[in-house]
Amino acid sequence: MALNLLKLCVGVESIEDIESWIEETRLQHHRLGRPFRQTHTTRMVPKRMGEIAGEGSLYWVIKGRIACRQRIEAIEPFTGEDGIQRCHLVLEPVVVPVQLRPCRPFQGWRYLAAKDAPADIKASDAPVDMPDDMREELRALGLL
Repeated sequence: MALNLLKLCVGVESIEDIESWIEETRLQHHRLGRPFRQTHTTRMVPKRMGEIAGEGSLYWVIKGRIACRQRIEAIEPFTGEDGIQRCHLVLEPVVVPVQLRPCRPFQGWRYLAAKDAPADIKASDAPVDMPDDMREELRALGLL
């Protein structure tokens, strides 16, 4: 069973913001003639990275709710120029919406067991272009 990571997506208002950032980064790499790889740098290196890389996902908390995930392709530890150990989380550049779940703020990242992770939203769950707030309200009313 895969192990996942949970992380706050600070400064982001919606899943669309993440998708736009990924596309902007992809275009920037293309303009510079560099191969595109989406990475997220974090200060702490997961001790259980063997259980995560290739199978687990990074679940993003947006505005106090777990809202989406990206599969973690690899975890690459490195030492920064300041001598501090860090790592790149190499992410699949595909954002998968999940069933919204409230989440309190925290620092860094947290492990998230597969059994505790919210389910992906399937095409039959709600229209893709439905705003997150509306989807959450309809789910609270038992309509989704």
